[in-house]
Amino acid sequence: MAFVDSVTIEAAAGRGGHGVVRWLREKGRPRGGPCGGDGGRGGDVVLEGVRDLAALASYRHDKQFAAANGQDGGYNNKHGADGAPVVLRVPVGTLARVAETGREVELMKEGEQVTILSGGAGGFGNAHFKSSTNQNPFESTKGKPGEAGSIELELKLMADAGFIGLPSAGKSSLLNALTRAQAKVGAYPFTTLEPNLGDFHGHILADIPGLIEGASAGRGLGSRFLKHVERTGILIHLVSVDQENIAESYTSIRKELEAFGRGLSEKKEVVVLSKVDLLGEEEVERQTALLSQVSGAPEVLTVSVNDPVRLKAFADRLSGILAAL
Repeated sequence: MAFVDSVTIEAAAGRGGHGVVRWLREKGRPRGGPCGGDGGRGGDVVLEGVRDLAALASYRHDKQFAAANGQDGGYNNKHGADGAPVVLRVPVGTLARVAETGREVELMKEGEQVTILSGGAGGFGNAHFKSSTNQNPFESTKGKPGEAGSIELELKLMADAGFIGLPSAGKSSLLNALTRAQAKVGAYPFTTLEPNLGDFHGHILADIPGLIEGASAGRGLGSRFLKHVERTGILIHLVSVDQENIAESYTSIRKELEAFGRGLSEKKEVVVLSKVDLLGEEEVERQTALLSQVSGAPEVLTVSVNDPVRLKAFADRLSGILAAL
């Protein structure tokens, strides 16, 4: 199933139940006092945050949702039952916007529930209008309509650290090596077509699909996935030693972050030289020094998923960095 990170649905909260005109049945009298009950409130449209990145996929085809109407009032001042809400499950990190009103809400915690469209109030029965000057009111009111509209749902991943870099920089392989993630790996660009997450000692790592030059303007996959970097705590920028020009590889990604804006270029960055098992130790040191000079990073980490010792050293250093956040 394709990864869905944005979708628009149509939803309507329930109408309030109507108030009714009813009269007490009293022996020997054609009509007793007023006893028409009030209508119940219409059901709300509620969003609930869940730990399921695929939750929005369920709305690709089923796009119409409606909460239940409130029930009408009854005899003997019986209040109509409130309408049941409709609860829509969305991934934690989802921004919801009602197109007609511009109202926005964010679901930031698992189990968090937010009412996005409110049900209508119930109408009043004739018992509500009884007073000292009006002992037998014939008046009642109808229930109010519930709110309705188009709800735009957009997921922005929430992770402690996000792997960024050009396609085939080794991001998916490193995520798999550090966590129990099972991200697809291949020796060709754009193997990763959707973000992957993994748990690293209680910290969430995200593999953001490969960016290319022009991503901020819509080229490749980047324009779709750059937004997922917004809520990432730190950026782990992988530059592979098998790139023809590592300096250019680094700066091209930095330019895309700056062009996209929204504070991406100001995020804390950990610079990593990846796939170092392909080079000798002296060349690794030379490339590390070059990358440090280009990036301005006082420390450039090195890693290889094929070198257990170096992978362990990288994992320990990354754990320390994340713990200090």
